[in-house]
Amino acid sequence: MRIQLSQRLNDLRESGLLREARTIRPSANGWCEVDGQLLRNFASNDYLNLAHDDRVIAAAREALDEYGVGARASALVCGRSEWHSQLERRLAEFEGTESAILFPTGYAANTGTLSALIEPSDTVFCDRFNHASLVDGIRLSRARLRVYRRDRLDALQRELMSADTTGHKWIVTDAVFSMDGDLAPLSEICDLADQSGADVIVDEAHATGVFGPTGRGVCELTGTEDRVAVRIGTLSKAVGTQGGFVAGSSELIEWLRNSARTQVYSTALPPAVCAAAVRSLELIQSEPERRIRLFQLSDLLRAELRRFDLNLLEQSRGPVIPLVLGDPNEAIHAARLVEQQRFLVAGIRPPTVPQGTSRLRVSVTTAFNEQDIRALAVAITRAVSELTMQQKT
Repeated sequence: MRIQLSQRLNDLRESGLLREARTIRPSANGWCEVDGQLLRNFASNDYLNLAHDDRVIAAAREALDEYGVGARASALVCGRSEWHSQLERRLAEFEGTESAILFPTGYAANTGTLSALIEPSDTVFCDRFNHASLVDGIRLSRARLRVYRRDRLDALQRELMSADTTGHKWIVTDAVFSMDGDLAPLSEICDLADQSGADVIVDEAHATGVFGPTGRGVCELTGTEDRVAVRIGTLSKAVGTQGGFVAGSSELIEWLRNSARTQVYSTALPPAVCAAAVRSLELIQSEPERRIRLFQLSDLLRAELRRFDLNLLEQSRGPVIPLVLGDPNEAIHAARLVEQQRFLVAGIRPPTVPQGTSRLRVSVTTAFNEQDIRALAVAITRAVSELTMQQKT
């Protein structure tokens, strides 16, 4: 290879931005083994602790015995089994829409959907902290991209009303911002869309199964489901399995099935994963106490961390709790100090978050109890205190 990658890698290493792969073995009780050490896993997005639920595993095992491991082809060739069909029907029922379509990942759902719907002549208004998959989908569409801040909707309003476009206007946003933990102001965004003739696309990845009276997400929570043109979700977080989906009108789903490249040209999800997801959705609906418990534990951790006067992002809600430290090396060092106390939390650095906002990102799940939460707060406080002392010396 003529490109010299060693210098690039060294630059990442010196700036504290080099990622290293680690092998992790998760367990049913929320613990995991990392490099031979048992840790309580507070870096997982399995918010409702369904990935290890015996009933979900049994559903996957039954389908695995019948259908085998892989889907063998794309959904439009021969990869769509009865389990794919059943899961899509189940998702449409869960979301209260006419239809739904599966994608192999949430990333594929976002990039495929946006690039299939948005035309080069369109203008897209994208929150500055949207997930990379949303940004990549917009770029693939070749539409005009305008970035807005959700705390400055007056500026978004001006841009929407003054946008010079011969095409369509779209507003694209996450429902829950995965690194800040706050919610998109969907009611206000939908108002602006109505005023300007724009359509709204919402990615409910970190909201599905968590927010709303029945767990459908922030659109349900804010009463904006009928005002949002496209709702995208994932099965790999609170649902505890794998894959992405879009829920909407039959016409929308038919268009995506025929034009979303990540749908047409990707091997379908394994049938066993679809069977597991069907069972998970049933549990999310029949066991609302999981969501209640999740918010109780999340609120407890926030209260404990505030008691120690740590720098939390005040706008975060739900199970994602960020603690901003600033420097990327400090974030990784703090994560390792927490790890020494047998807790796994994520050290997040650019480009995932802006420069100067590297952080610890804690993900609360229902695998733990109040004692675990209080112990985690103590561990984080000790780590930050030790980090501060080291900086002074």
